[in-house]
Amino acid sequence: MTYIIALPCVDLKDRACVDECPVDCIYEGERSLYINADECVDCGACEPVCPVEAIYYESDLPEEWADYHRVNVDFFENIGNPGGAAKVGVLDFDHPLVAALPLRTTTHE
Repeated sequence: MTYIIALPCVDLKDRACVDECPVDCIYEGERSLYINADECVDCGACEPVCPVEAIYYESDLPEEWADYHRVNVDFFENIGNPGGAAKVGVLDFDHPLVAALPLRTTTHE
């Protein structure tokens, strides 16, 4: 089991979760953040700091965003497990499902 980042993160990328993650397993794509399940230690530090409630424990992921489990897993198919997001920086791609979404304008206070 692991944590999943879902639709509310797309085009927001607040990064509070990145700052809170003790193992640096939250990677940044062009439009969304992604949790590497192989690097996540399931500590839960990321979930309460997300301002838009985009992070869910895998078994608590709302049905409407069930595809985001696969999105978070598939995102790492080509990059594997780099051993920390800071090593790779912002990646210039997203999962195809995220990339195909219409651009969202966000209002976050």
